[in-house]
Amino acid sequence: MAKINWKPGTMVYPLPAVLVSCGETPDEYNLITIAWTGTICSDPPMCYISVRPSRHSYEIIKRTGEYVINLTTEELARATDWCGVRSGANYDKWKEMGITPAPASVVKAPIVAEAPISIECKVKEIVELGTHHMFISEVVNVIADDRYIDPETGAFSLKKADPICYSHGHYFKVGDPIGKFGWSVEKKKRKPKK
Repeated sequence: MAKINWKPGTMVYPLPAVLVSCGETPDEYNLITIAWTGTICSDPPMCYISVRPSRHSYEIIKRTGEYVINLTTEELARATDWCGVRSGANYDKWKEMGITPAPASVVKAPIVAEAPISIECKVKEIVELGTHHMFISEVVNVIADDRYIDPETGAFSLKKADPICYSHGHYFKVGDPIGKFGWSVEKKKRKPKK
C-alpha cells in the first residue's frame, strides 16, 4: 500500500451538517448552513462554528453574541443545502424552505422546530483564522425533540433522529452503530454455569 502526499487541506470528515439560526427579532431571523462545527469542551460545555465574514449571518451573530446549532435530518437535507447556497440578505429562508422558527429557552435566536436537537450558544470569543472566523461559544441549553427520547432510559437516540453529515461536498446519512464508547476494553459477561 502506497501513501500519497496532498497539499494541506481540511480532511477531517465527515462533519455534521447543521442549520445555525440567529437573530433577535423575527424580522432579522436567519439560517446559515455550517459544516465547520463541533465540540471543543465538555465542562463547561462549549461548541464552535466557523463562518466567513462575508456571510449575511456573520454580522448578526457577531452583534448579538448568540446562535443556535440545529442538527439536521434526511427530511431537512434539501433545506440544509438550499440555506447554504442562498443568502439571507436576499431571501427569507424560513419561508422559502417551510421551516418553523420557534422560541429558544435561553437565547433570543430561534430554534428550528423541525430539528431533533437545538443547541443554544452564547459567544465567548471570536478568533479570526483566515477565510473563516471561529465563534467559540458556551452551550447554555439544549432542546431535544421528545420523539427521539427513550421513555425508559431518558437517552436521546441519534439513530432514530437520523442526522445527516457532510463530506467533501456531499451529504450522507449516518450509518449503523458499530460499538459504544469503551466497548473495546469492556469485559465480556460470563455465561452462567450449567
